[in-house]
Amino acid sequence: MRLGSGALVLIDLDSDAGTPLHRRIYDDLRRQILDGRLTRGARLPSTRSLAVDLRVSRSTIVQAFEQLRAEGYIESIARGATRVSAHLPDGLVRADTPPRPARPIAAHAGPSTRGASIARAWPQFGVVAEQPPRPFRTSVPALDVFPIDLWGRLMARRWRRSPAAALAYGDTRGLAALRREITDYLTQARGVRCHPDQVIVTSGSQHALDLAARAVLEPGDAVWMEDPGYFGAGGAFVSAGARLVPVPVDCDGMDVGEGLRRHARAKLAFVTPARQLPLGVTMTLERRLALLGWAAQRRAWILEDDYDSEFRYSTRPLASLQGLDASNCVIFTGTFSKVMFPALRLGYLVVPESLVDAVTVVRRHTDFCAPYLSQAVMADFMQEGHFERHIRRMRSIYQARRELFVDLLRRECSGLLEVEAPDAGMNLIAWLPAGTSDRKISQALREEGLETLPLSSCVMTRRLRPGLLLGFSGIREPDLRDGVGRLARQLERLIGRRARR
Repeated sequence: MRLGSGALVLIDLDSDAGTPLHRRIYDDLRRQILDGRLTRGARLPSTRSLAVDLRVSRSTIVQAFEQLRAEGYIESIARGATRVSAHLPDGLVRADTPPRPARPIAAHAGPSTRGASIARAWPQFGVVAEQPPRPFRTSVPALDVFPIDLWGRLMARRWRRSPAAALAYGDTRGLAALRREITDYLTQARGVRCHPDQVIVTSGSQHALDLAARAVLEPGDAVWMEDPGYFGAGGAFVSAGARLVPVPVDCDGMDVGEGLRRHARAKLAFVTPARQLPLGVTMTLERRLALLGWAAQRRAWILEDDYDSEFRYSTRPLASLQGLDASNCVIFTGTFSKVMFPALRLGYLVVPESLVDAVTVVRRHTDFCAPYLSQAVMADFMQEGHFERHIRRMRSIYQARRELFVDLLRRECSGLLEVEAPDAGMNLIAWLPAGTSDRKISQALREEGLETLPLSSCVMTRRLRPGLLLGFSGIREPDLRDGVGRLARQLERLIGRRARR
């Protein structure tokens, strides 16, 4: 049917009933213009006549036309009439099937040189699955026993008591109450020397590493990197344009002397002194003092990652490297992801006073501030004593799971793996027979539903015996038993019985 004196317009008002009426009219007219059913220059019926024929209010038609006119699909002509725009680009109108290009269209430019280098750095570090932890995902807390009801009550109470002002942007450094609790905890439990103004709340430890790298590194600066070491830290430094200098780790921690031989003028050293990731060794006092001496002499920085020091089973947690620092050269970072739960997305940096302003501004430019409610509930959780009790409970649970895990591995994987019971942490190393490929074995195990991290994925240049990093803290006892049985069967298939002789 021709409506008024304009073009033939057929509009379906029955489709998508949940969409506002003016939007349905807009969508239908726009589609007809793009499909070529309403050609360039075609005159449209007046808003009044279209409203009468469609039995809708004129304001509904006017609203649809105004949106089309604002986007350039229609235009006004003499005496208030409206037509399809005569200037629509040819590529926009799809009246006919577009011809196949004679030559393939060149791909858009790829990533920058820095972006490509970041993607190449430890490319095997994949996306963490959103599903519950499978055996033997590393560094996952015991989510199955987290006091979620208590956390929910604290969250509801905090939300009820929060003023409207809490909905605004918060302090970039973090909620003052949480920074005070973090300061008290680190002072008592880790021997960190700081005050709340030095604490910057971050969105997890990876964010903390990225902030520290951005604040103290120039493009081209050299960074001592533990080898083997944490690939997430390496990615943060590469993102800042730094050059990684691999420094070997032995039973005493990072070999500072070798670092001096390889690049004495490095700008920063990254270390995990309490429990080296992935080897699990503790940096000796002699090495710690040597590292601090180098940093003081060279005016360099030390970035201390304290990722899971709460979980020691034979002794109390060790004092931090930062607590020995007399030159204000240590940047200390920690996370609540390992102690609480990863989805909380809260971590922290403790920085020397000379860096507070710079790190605060960098944080403002990257993420502005952490979510208010998460910070407030975490502060309540700590202030009311729940945090300390939670750590004690988790330490006991992890110790029991560790003992069960080690016993199962020794009994069922004898001759296939060599394991030692770690005295701390959430993971352990299982050494494979010489000559095997831990990457190939890890990939084969993943296809069978077993998550392991090959040690070679943490290595930069050092030759290391093949092995797998296995997590136990977040795996329930029945799943540990089942997982070890499956692991033994798969290793028997992959490695063969020769390893048992």
